[in-house]
Amino acid sequence: MTLTTIILTRDEERHLARAIDSVRSISDRIVIVDSGSTDRTRELAASLGAEVLENPWTNHATQFNWGLDHLPAETEWVLRLDADEIVTPELAAQIAATLPTLGAEVAGVYVSRRMTFLGRAIRHGGVFPIKVLRLFRQGQGRCEDRWMDEHILVDGPTVALSGEIVDDNLNSLSWWTQKHNAYASREVVDLLNLEYGFRPHESVANLRGGQQAGVKRWLKERVYARLPGGFRAFAYFFYRYVVRMGFLDGKEGTAFHVLQGFWYRYLVDTKLHEVKTYMHRTGAPPLQAIEAVLGIRVA
Repeated sequence: MTLTTIILTRDEERHLARAIDSVRSISDRIVIVDSGSTDRTRELAASLGAEVLENPWTNHATQFNWGLDHLPAETEWVLRLDADEIVTPELAAQIAATLPTLGAEVAGVYVSRRMTFLGRAIRHGGVFPIKVLRLFRQGQGRCEDRWMDEHILVDGPTVALSGEIVDDNLNSLSWWTQKHNAYASREVVDLLNLEYGFRPHESVANLRGGQQAGVKRWLKERVYARLPGGFRAFAYFFYRYVVRMGFLDGKEGTAFHVLQGFWYRYLVDTKLHEVKTYMHRTGAPPLQAIEAVLGIRVA
């Protein structure tokens, strides 16, 4: 059993050593796929024993799948990890103990993911921990072809581990809002594609499988996307903050649920309205409108 960890990076010297250290004991190879870092990310990765590849950025899905395509043929298992995430010692121990025991029919492994915000673990609001498929057999899994909120699709049965990956970003709130502004533009591309079908649509949406990611995506695409823009952002925030008691996460949790559960979702709806208004005013097709308004060229 061999395990390769893939980490996508751009200017991640603040987080990278921590991420690499968390998987060093279970990884036979650690591959960094960098998209033009201007800090010491590449040098730091090499000094820590990681293999560094470079590829221009399009989106997370394209970058990760490019990394998969450049792994050696003998690669058996792949772990996807973000640079600002860590694999807890409990999960690392579970991975080391479990992978050698899995039958050849098992294609992927779900793990739990938790998040901190402004230094505080988010425990309420119904969003964490979530089950995510991050570990899979090479050749039996790839990232969904999406611009935002991409998941791994696998061809075969899966199992689940209770151990956690922790998302603990140490950057400033200004950085976080800038990042989510860009995320909102990319999510608009997926929402427009859901409506107009200008590129292939891949989705983990599935009620029958019973997996958390599939059910959440089904609700997002089949229910949430059909609600009135703006109202759905407020309804989602009310569900998280009041119904699922997000207010119990304290001052930092309130900031997280307001910003990620309302501001971000409202920003997506407003950008979607902006693109559609441009289409209506100019007669531009979706791809042309996306580039003109959001500055994103969709291949």
